[in-house]
Amino acid sequence: MELQGRLAALHGAGLGLAAISYDPVPVLADFSARRGITFPLLSDPGSNTIKRYGILNTTIEPTHALYGYPFPGTFIVDRQGVVTARFFEDAFQERDTISSILVRLGRHVDAPATTTTGAHVTVTSYATDQVVAQGTHFSLVLDVTPGPRVHVYAPGASHYKPVALRIDPQAGLLLKAAQYPTTEDYFFKPLNEHVPVYQRPFRVAQDATLDPSRESAAALQDVTKMTIIGRFDYQACDDKVCFVPQSMPLSWTVSVKPLDRDRPKQP
Repeated sequence: MELQGRLAALHGAGLGLAAISYDPVPVLADFSARRGITFPLLSDPGSNTIKRYGILNTTIEPTHALYGYPFPGTFIVDRQGVVTARFFEDAFQERDTISSILVRLGRHVDAPATTTTGAHVTVTSYATDQVVAQGTHFSLVLDVTPGPRVHVYAPGASHYKPVALRIDPQAGLLLKAAQYPTTEDYFFKPLNEHVPVYQRPFRVAQDATLDPSRESAAALQDVTKMTIIGRFDYQACDDKVCFVPQSMPLSWTVSVKPLDRDRPKQP
């Protein structure tokens, strides 16, 4: 279970973990014992807490056996009980991984990484998760460090080549728009222009999902590994010279596992 596997990383980041569901205590106790779960699994009789948080799955009819099921998501709560962040999926078949959430929170993730030194930048790239299944939300991450006294152009820059993470499409892989950090304003005095740039280390994250649809299940049935190909485009300048735009090739390989269909036993 991905949550259990990342428990040490969460504790290292100063975070605790608890999961809540509408299942009764005996069901959760059985599941916890069989799967070696060491964090709290909380039972929510009548889905009262689920309803108070406004996440009751309203697409399920009250007469259905699954009524009371929540829309899947993650809340980050501080010690005073205040929700400081939340992450929700578009469909019940999809799940954010803890690692992808940590990346979006700006935290460090212990994952195998590749560091490449290009012209005027150093890029460390990694996937937040090395094993994924259908419906898994994970992230492809670039930690980029511009060289000394160098800036790279950010999205929105005109007349220059702004940074862009581009991923080649492939069957079974769903991609959302890449996420870029807040830009800095740079005033280039010789041309009397203001442009958005990055001068300090920054992170680009690309959210990806293995397509949870039935059609994709057939395409992924015999797939045990997936190599994702992409590139990082950028243009670097110093306070005197703009250099030739660059395109850095990238790749990530993840293992693909079958869906975990083990469910808690009903009493």
